[in-house]
Amino acid sequence: MNAAAPRVLVADDHALVRSGIVGLLEAADLEVVGEVGDGAAAVEAARTLRPDLVLMDIRMPGVDGIEATARITALPGSARVLVLTTFDLDEYVYRALAAGASGFLLKDAPPERLIDGVRTVARGEALLAPALTRRLIERFLAAPGPGAASEAGLDLTPREREVWMLLAQGLSNQEVGARLFLSEATVKAHVTRLLAKLGVRDRVQAVVAAYESGLVRAGSVAERLDRGSSSE
Repeated sequence: MNAAAPRVLVADDHALVRSGIVGLLEAADLEVVGEVGDGAAAVEAARTLRPDLVLMDIRMPGVDGIEATARITALPGSARVLVLTTFDLDEYVYRALAAGASGFLLKDAPPERLIDGVRTVARGEALLAPALTRRLIERFLAAPGPGAASEAGLDLTPREREVWMLLAQGLSNQEVGARLFLSEATVKAHVTRLLAKLGVRDRVQAVVAAYESGLVRAGSVAERLDRGSSSE
C-alpha cells in the first residue's frame, strides 16, 4: 500500500456496487478505511476514521447522501466528499454541492475516471463531471432564486470579482492568468482570498455561489463548463 495514498470511506447502500467500488480503489493502490450502507453510518465513520475523502451515494435509507454530506463537511478538519450519482438525480446533485460536496461523478464513469476523480478531490481540488454540468447549471442555476446569495457585503476587489467570474466560466488558473495578464501564482493567490471571502472550501462551491448571486448566467458558460473539471 502506498503510504501517501488518500484514505477513502465508501458510502453506498447497494452492497454489490459498494464492493465493486472498493475493489477498484484497492486495485489502484488507494486505501479504503471503511465502507458503510447509509448516511448516518457515513457520518459516524467519517468522525471516527477521519478519511481524506468520502465517496458518497445520494439515495440511501434513513439519512441520505445530501444530509450526510452536510454533516460531514461541518465536522472539524472534515473529509472532502465526492458524490456518485446517475442521470436522473440532477436536483440531488446540486443540493449535495450546496451542502459542501467538492464534486460529483456519474456511476457509469469508466474506472480510470473514478480513480482519477478520487485523487483529484482528495488533494484539495474540485471535480465537475462534464456530462452533468450543463444540465445541472441550466436547470437549477439559470437565474437566482428566492434567498439566493448576493454579492453585497462580500468586500471583493474589482480583480477578485473578475477572477470569480472567470472561475464560474470554467477557466483554469492558467487560463485566467492569460485572460487577465497575470502569473499563475498571482491568480492562485487571488483564488485563495476569494474562497476565504466567499466562505467556501473550493472552486465548485465558488461556481455555485457565482450563479446563486446572479454574477453569471447559465447560458453564457454552459459550453465552457462542458469541458469538464478544473483544478486549483
